[in-house]
Amino acid sequence: MTPADTGAPTTVGAAASAPDVSDTSGASGASGARVAPGGPGYRRMSFALFLAGVATFALLYSTQALLPLISGDLGVSAGDASWTVAAATGGLAVFVLPMSALSERYGRRTVMTASLAVAVTVGLLVPFAPSLPALVALRAVQGAALAGLPASATAYLAEEVTPKALVTAIGLFVAGNSVGGMSGRVITGWVAQEWGWRVAVGVIGVVAVVCAVAFRLLLPKPRHFTPGSLRPRVLARTVRDHLADPLLRRLYAIGALFMTVFGGVYTVIGYRLTEAPFSLPQGIVGSIFLVYLVGTVSASTAGRLVGRLGRRGALYLAGGTTAAGLLLSLADSLPLVLLGLVLITAGFFAGHAVASSAVSRTATHGRAQASALYQSAYYIGSSAGSTVGATAFHAGGWAGTVGVGLLAVLGVVSITLLGTRAARRRPAPASVTA
Repeated sequence: MTPADTGAPTTVGAAASAPDVSDTSGASGASGARVAPGGPGYRRMSFALFLAGVATFALLYSTQALLPLISGDLGVSAGDASWTVAAATGGLAVFVLPMSALSERYGRRTVMTASLAVAVTVGLLVPFAPSLPALVALRAVQGAALAGLPASATAYLAEEVTPKALVTAIGLFVAGNSVGGMSGRVITGWVAQEWGWRVAVGVIGVVAVVCAVAFRLLLPKPRHFTPGSLRPRVLARTVRDHLADPLLRRLYAIGALFMTVFGGVYTVIGYRLTEAPFSLPQGIVGSIFLVYLVGTVSASTAGRLVGRLGRRGALYLAGGTTAAGLLLSLADSLPLVLLGLVLITAGFFAGHAVASSAVSRTATHGRAQASALYQSAYYIGSSAGSTVGATAFHAGGWAGTVGVGLLAVLGVVSITLLGTRAARRRPAPASVTA
């Protein structure tokens, strides 16, 4: 069967003729074998990046579950309060490309360490913000600092891990994102119920400090990193090359659309569950985010999903699962809403892991920039989802937020279908990847 028949992606351009570098350093210029599951250092590397993912999402979305309390304390609307989330994700989206360029020059581990150090320092200042503008400004700085993590982490894994293990390795990093997002929201929900939102975000700052220290102590030194150039012309040419690749463009759009759904749903869900007919207390609302554990599982098993269905098949399944969850969440029954959130979370994290790992495998040079462009699109989607989802909720209730999400899922399916049709029109190359 052809790749189009199975849904498996083909490697285009230079990647089609790239040599197998699964057991050697290849073009990276360093000596020694790449790390594989079960090999020396793999668990240590995976756990270190897992902790980085925990810290990143815990800090990035630390105010999301607290928006109703922030609205009440500062006397602002849901739309205004949502900027505490959108500013952080927007700062990350803007700075992820420059930070990835720094990682090409100074190294992935160095940039990730510096980024976490700045982000956790700002996180300890956030509880003392005297007003909404000050809070939004601090959150924007925090997001900009965190920009050094996502693209550098995926580029680090692409260089240090065998290609066959890359989807699984990145899935574990994404799983760390889900655990960070879940624990941050659950912890803040219960702490805020007793002591207010300021103490809650302060606790998250302390948790992130612990994760950052452990990350730096555990992450092995890179063995396959080759410093690149910081010259703007070289960076611009690399970015232009990536944006000229139709597969990468589709993956960037898919990441943005998936995150539009997720950002909108989880920014607004707290408002819906604290209002009638549910009227849940803040601690219980925070505990709703335990469904992130489903995302941990779906992200970490994305590699097996791609192995069975191919990349495009996995994306179709992720999109369909997300859409089903959105529709279920319209019910005025709490169990059905929770089931809807489970499906939305599973579909989102599976789709994100598949798309982000495909970016790392597709790019044959400037992997940090390729990943940075994906992360930029992804967090632009998060910012858009937070603000548009909150605005739609204000105008049309939960149904308005669901409508925004369904349009984004339709975009994911449509873009994936374009990719499937393009693959069927294209002659099968001599070498394909699963």
